[in-house]
Amino acid sequence: MFSTRLVIDGDFSIAQLDRRIFGTFVEHMGRCVYTGIYEPGHPTADENGFRGDVMTLTRELGATVIRYPGGNFLSGYNWEDGVGPKEKRPVRLDLAWYSTETNQFGTNEFMQWCRDLDVEPMFAVNLGTRGPDEARHFLEYCNHPGGTELSELRRQHGVEEPHGIKFWCLGNEMDGPWQICQKTADEYGRIAKESAKLMRMVDPSIQLAACGSSKHDMPTYGAWEDRVLEHCFDEVDFISLHHYFENPHESTAEYLANIEQTDLFIKEIVAVADSVAARRHSSKRIMLSFDEWNVWYKARTPEHLRQPGWPQAPRLLEEVYNHEDALLVGGALITMMNNADRVKTACLAQLANVIGPIMTEPGGAAWRQTIFFPFAQAAKYAKGRVLRSLIESPSYQAETFPEVKYLCATVVHDDESGQTAVFALNRHLSEAQEITVELRGLGEELRLVEATELHHTDMKAINTQSSPHEVWPETNAAVTIDGAFVKARFKPGSWNVIVLSNTAA
Repeated sequence: MFSTRLVIDGDFSIAQLDRRIFGTFVEHMGRCVYTGIYEPGHPTADENGFRGDVMTLTRELGATVIRYPGGNFLSGYNWEDGVGPKEKRPVRLDLAWYSTETNQFGTNEFMQWCRDLDVEPMFAVNLGTRGPDEARHFLEYCNHPGGTELSELRRQHGVEEPHGIKFWCLGNEMDGPWQICQKTADEYGRIAKESAKLMRMVDPSIQLAACGSSKHDMPTYGAWEDRVLEHCFDEVDFISLHHYFENPHESTAEYLANIEQTDLFIKEIVAVADSVAARRHSSKRIMLSFDEWNVWYKARTPEHLRQPGWPQAPRLLEEVYNHEDALLVGGALITMMNNADRVKTACLAQLANVIGPIMTEPGGAAWRQTIFFPFAQAAKYAKGRVLRSLIESPSYQAETFPEVKYLCATVVHDDESGQTAVFALNRHLSEAQEITVELRGLGEELRLVEATELHHTDMKAINTQSSPHEVWPETNAAVTIDGAFVKARFKPGSWNVIVLSNTAA
């Protein structure tokens, strides 16, 4: 066993946590929509065809915002195909995922699903095969009250009131050679600027995110953000980041060290965005939208990416997550919370089946993958201010990072309720960690509300339809409180959550 120390002070915070960081993503890809969230005829389906079991798990997951309709799918999508009477909607070839899209689920169905779940939608406009005109027309259809051709068309489609969608992404991964109608940074920056201008003329209240690099190791990384923001800095509010974690070394220690890559990625993009602001002598600060992130490396072979014959809702990217994947997802969430001053929204990609925390069988069961738990716990308890943390912990040397602390942690305090949540990862794989948490300025008498640990002796352990509880959070009995001091024992390779309350609050 080894010792660590975590010190925070209630007077020193990073920022108020934006609850949008607990977002997810629904793309027309594989079985995310069809037999994922939407399956008419399923035993739990409601009158709209929405799977009730998936809706229940989505509520438990705690998703706050959901991005739609893509993803790579977006760059070839005509929004008009997914509205109006279902029997008149065209069947199209989806060139992004070599599938057949029936368009039986579209904008109004997604918005009804969001309303039923009480989650915020994050929409995206196609800047691949289309451009500014399509973007402003889509926004008018969705958000204008009435009296114009497109707003009246929405009302004819049975949606009397405007959807009022506030967050819009300007395209998707436009730097990628895999993207339909890939663009250079200057080409994309110009079209993003003009699309943003037109969209704000239709609805000045919206927020807009420009595409950043689609991954950290893109050859144009950094230069892309600089050139794009040089064009559209004044018109956008966010720049996006996408990151999928891999385990190329087949080493859990190296894998968990990659959490540090997230922090580096965030700080580098902040630096680039602020350099653009400096050149413009502007006090405006571009915020970050981490609107695609997850673990994805096992279901990445050709058969997982494409199936022959243009099938409908094929099984694509159905990553089966294990215990070490859950630890990484927890660590990534900690890192995003510790950058709450600039990371204001994030979307775990995707929600169901396709690299998702929820898995389903057509006509059958739905269950939680291992990565479900750290996300759900963070979404449930992380409310308020992210406090600045001082971490004293032994470290190990990884191939990609020379110093990786065994303790990865964040603390979030809610002034209104007096509740404090500690989220911590023990990255040591063979030794337990004895931690002392010193919570200064949060009251003299703290009460333990809940303490849980996600731990398994097998890093490759998974949850399946037949064994859905193999990896599951358990109560951590090794937690004691003495005034403002919390002492706990974290098992090797574990994700830990300690929730406290100030009894005087």
